[in-house]
Amino acid sequence: MFASTALRISTSPSAWAAAGRRSISVQSLLHGSEEAKKEGELESLQHSKLVGRGKYVHGFETHRVKPHLIDEYKKAAERFYTGIKDDPELKVKLTGSWETLVGEQDTFLHILEYENYAGYDKTTRLIKESKDYSEAYKAMLPFVNTRNSQLNQEFAFFPTAPPHTEGGLFELRTYQLKPGTLLEWETAWRRGIEARRQFVAPVGAWFSQIGRLHQTHHLWQYPDLQARKDLRQKAWQLDGWAETVTKFSPLK
Repeated sequence: MFASTALRISTSPSAWAAAGRRSISVQSLLHGSEEAKKEGELESLQHSKLVGRGKYVHGFETHRVKPHLIDEYKKAAERFYTGIKDDPELKVKLTGSWETLVGEQDTFLHILEYENYAGYDKTTRLIKESKDYSEAYKAMLPFVNTRNSQLNQEFAFFPTAPPHTEGGLFELRTYQLKPGTLLEWETAWRRGIEARRQFVAPVGAWFSQIGRLHQTHHLWQYPDLQARKDLRQKAWQLDGWAETVTKFSPLK
């Protein structure tokens, strides 16, 4: 299950915006004003309908593991994730599980595919109600330092595909976008994918919906680092790909 490796390269997060001159209550500062919440929810909903496939929800589960307990963690994680993916009642698919080799060391990523939000609610409820699955999940926790989860939707132009073969190198690239730029990103990115897929197609492309917002992810698979280097060099020779990078750089 963990034979595959992962290479994660992320852009730097945007700097904090400077505070305005007007008075801000502690409630608004900590939780956001009601006006801002409504505007953000409306913007997210509108953009999701336009760029999202809407059929599935993908849960990204990130575990940062204690370095000296990685082998024990792998055994416990394999027991839990293999168990839930093989249970037809749960109706959840495991897109993949990866160990990070370049980037945040001792980090493991699991991507789960749910049948939309209703499916996510049902699956997570059944797992919590199951004694076996609850115990299997708790068995991982002694080996974990921190956990993070995020729910993402697929971009409509590229449904998630299973890894083409076992093993190899996977690169997950994550971008923090400026709020309100998702539509522009999707337009530029879709054109770039059409150009770059002449050499390699991504395993998946997603944008965040719950958890940390205004993020996009895309996952690529290569045989090894040298193949990655060669394919990226070929892509830069394409007008479509170079133009895409130029257009979406200001959106981050």
